[in-house]
Amino acid sequence: MSAASAASSVSARLPVFPWDKLEPYKATAAAHPDGIVDLSVGTPVDPVPEVIQKALVDAADSPGYPTVWGTERLRDALVGWTGRRLGAVAMGHANVLPVVGSKELVAWLPTQLGLGSGDRVGYPRLAYPTYEVGARLARAEPVVYDDPTELDPAGLRLLWLNSPSNPTGRVLAKDELTRIVAWAREHGVLVFSDECYLELGWEADPVSVLHPDVCGGSYEGVVAVHSLSKRSNLAGYRAAFLAGDPAVLGELLQIRKHGGMMTPAPVQAAAVAALGDEAHVVQQRARYAARRAALRGALEAYGFRIEHSEASLYLWATRDEPCWETVARLAERGILVAPGDFYGPAGERFVRVAFTATDERVEAAVKRLA
Repeated sequence: MSAASAASSVSARLPVFPWDKLEPYKATAAAHPDGIVDLSVGTPVDPVPEVIQKALVDAADSPGYPTVWGTERLRDALVGWTGRRLGAVAMGHANVLPVVGSKELVAWLPTQLGLGSGDRVGYPRLAYPTYEVGARLARAEPVVYDDPTELDPAGLRLLWLNSPSNPTGRVLAKDELTRIVAWAREHGVLVFSDECYLELGWEADPVSVLHPDVCGGSYEGVVAVHSLSKRSNLAGYRAAFLAGDPAVLGELLQIRKHGGMMTPAPVQAAAVAALGDEAHVVQQRARYAARRAALRGALEAYGFRIEHSEASLYLWATRDEPCWETVARLAERGILVAPGDFYGPAGERFVRVAFTATDERVEAAVKRLA
C-alpha cells in the first residue's frame, strides 16, 4: 500500500475532525474590539494548584523509565481516592491503572481490547466524538443508543456510559446505572463508564458505577474512567486512570507495557498530590459555580433555553434554531461556542457553552449578551 492510499484509508475510516469547521467563526469572534471570549473548548484556564506544582518539581529529577502500572504510591493514592470519593469497596492495586490522559484511552480502548470487524461499540446518541473514533480505529461498528438496554446485544462487546455527560451535563440516576450494569452483565457486555466530570455536580450528585449500590460490590465487567484534567486543572499533565475489573485492567496493563504507554514519573508524583488534597477541588468548584451562574443567567435573558446541564463544565443551550446559526450569531458578539452537531445529529439545534473561561472573559460575555 502506498503512503497516499494508506492516508486515504485512514480518512475513510474516520469522521472529519470537527473543530476545523469552527475556524471561520473563531476568526469572526476574534475580530471583536474587546477580543474573543472562547467558550467552545472545556480547557482549564486557572492555575495548577501549588501543592501539585511542588510535587511535580520535586520529582523533576527522574532520569529512569517510569512503569506503566505506576508507582506504589500512585496506586495507593488511586485506591484511596476511589474508596473515599466513589464509595468503592475492597479495592486493591489490581483494580487501578494510570493512563496517559483519558482521550488516549477512549480512542484506543477498542483496539487494545482486540475488537475488530463484526464487533459493536455502543455509546450515547449525544456524546463525546472520540467514542465513535475509537470504534472506527479498531474497525468495529459504532452504534448509538438512547437507552443502552434497548440495544441488540448480538456482537456488542463494549458499552460506553458517560455520566455526567459531555455535552449535555445529564446525570444518570443510581437506579438507572444499576439497571444498565445488570443488563450488560446478563448479556456479557463490558461496561466502561466515563466519569471524568463526576466531581462537578451542580443540581445532582453523580454516582459512580463502582458504588456498591450499582455494581453490587463486584467489579466484574465494569470499569470507570477518571481524569484529573477538570477537577485539578491538569489537562496539560495528561493524568487519568481506570478503576474496576482486575481481569480487564490486567489485560490492558500487559498490552500497554508492550506499547510503552507510560505516565511520566513527575506527572505520577503530581497525581498523588492532587488525589490527596481536596481543598483545591473545593476552591475550583466555587470558581466554576460562579461562572456557571453568571453565564446561565445571561444566556436565559438572551432567549436561550438550558436543558439538562445539572453537572459538568457546560451549559447545553438552544434558541430553537439550527446550531450553526446560533454559533454565527454569538461569534458576531465575539463569543465562540461549540455547535451541538459536533456531538451527534441529535444536537443540531443546540450549542455547548463551556464555563471554563477566566472571570474577566465570563464577565465580558455577560455584558455582550445583555
